[in-house]
Amino acid sequence: MGRTALVVGGARGIGLATAHELVKDGHRVAVTYRDSAPPPDIFAVRCDVADTASVDEAFARVERELSAVEIVVVAAGVTRDKLLMRMNDEDFADVLDTNLTGAFRVAKRASRAMVRARWGRLIFISSAVALRGEAGQANYAASKAGLIGFARSLTRELGSRNITANVVAPGYTETDMTASLTEDQREHMRSQVPLGRAAQPEEIAAAVSYVASDRAGYVSGAIIPVDGGAGMGH
Repeated sequence: MGRTALVVGGARGIGLATAHELVKDGHRVAVTYRDSAPPPDIFAVRCDVADTASVDEAFARVERELSAVEIVVVAAGVTRDKLLMRMNDEDFADVLDTNLTGAFRVAKRASRAMVRARWGRLIFISSAVALRGEAGQANYAASKAGLIGFARSLTRELGSRNITANVVAPGYTETDMTASLTEDQREHMRSQVPLGRAAQPEEIAAAVSYVASDRAGYVSGAIIPVDGGAGMGH
């Protein structure tokens, strides 16, 4: 039997590919979006992860329409790229609030039902940037690196309840976000990848599918890089 899965930030890119992969795995899947709604073939609820009440409302609706959420994938994220000397407090705080504190809000709400059921999967989409850093992305790298410590702490807190918490760390991936880069920027990013190409969102989704499954019941607190070898040694 499939389980109920919620992909937070599933309107496009890696989140949407993950939602489709989980549907193929036989799960009942819902996604959240903030501004742009996903395609009509998937159950979607609006949610702003920077607002605790909005997170609670989204979970409540999924629980009413499907059932208690057993698998959560946190893929929501924003960027405000600037060099440190040009980055203001708001640029830093907003990225941390969405990417890291938003994950906290989601995980806290999800854990209620998981603890009762004594089963759960918490999966956080981080980034290769969390491990190696990137000029102009101090805020983004800090937020994505924070997910690693967060997931490992949840592993220690919730592991006895058969709840796992893992991090998937994609590298350069073909998404709407990277499509806006110049060809020179894209070539530079490809040059940093031993495999010499960008990932497809479906390749990230495949890793999420594994850690969401029963087969990964003994995998927790792990960082799973899907970056073509770009982050080796980090």
